Amino acid sequence: MLSIRGGSVRRGASDVLADVNVALDAGEVLGVLGPNGAGKSTLLAALSGELPVGAGEVLLHQKPLHSWSGPERARCLAVLPQNSTLNFGFRVDEVVGLGRLPHESGLEADRAIVSAALGAADAQHLAQRSYLSLSGGEQQRVHLARVLAQLWPGRTGQVLLLDEPTAMLDPLHQHSILYAICQFAKLGGAVLVILHDLNLAARYCDRLVLLANGRVHLSGTPEQVLRSEPLKSVFGLDVLIQRHPERDHPLVIAR
Repeated sequence: MLSIRGGSVRRGASDVLADVNVALDAGEVLGVLGPNGAGKSTLLAALSGELPVGAGEVLLHQKPLHSWSGPERARCLAVLPQNSTLNFGFRVDEVVGLGRLPHESGLEADRAIVSAALGAADAQHLAQRSYLSLSGGEQQRVHLARVLAQLWPGRTGQVLLLDEPTAMLDPLHQHSILYAICQFAKLGGAVLVILHDLNLAARYCDRLVLLANGRVHLSGTPEQVLRSEPLKSVFGLDVLIQRHPERDHPLVIAR
């Protein structure tokens, strides 16, 4: 669905990404891990078309990303950046409704989609509030609802790119948001999500990519990636890997 092949991005005299190959498939949640400065946000920016690649190519449905028209691309690719800012006192439902701009589905259908997307982000009770009156975590959930509304309800061929969507959320909403993302993937959509919490990645991601110094250090299933040796090599952290007592996915414990 969405891929970068031999992708490199330069900033100044240095490569921020170098010879990166990542492919995102329908029906999966792909987690991107790595320390600060590893190139995670740069990878997302390259995949979304925000940053051009100096080498290699980015393909959406086997078609170069740059050859898609803006509205056409917006109907199948939605992006939640690390920092989403809005300085106008719009109502929350109006903010989420911005996600419907690429579509011509009609006011009544759009209202129903906005309501459903707010529900998926556990933000429906905020619908009539001013966006500027919300906490940082509430604003984050509203922006997630906006990108969900852009692709609602999710289907094969649609791609969601999320840069640290759980960063400002409490533990309950970290899990509820990632559950909503998994439901989007189950409908056939594809999700790439940047995460810092290794245990959230183990629980909710089908595959992981571990970045270090702008390169793919390791990729595979959570069982293949979340091992003590590569985590020590990339993060410099000694960890103990156990199995979750109920779900059986890897459980990462700092020593």
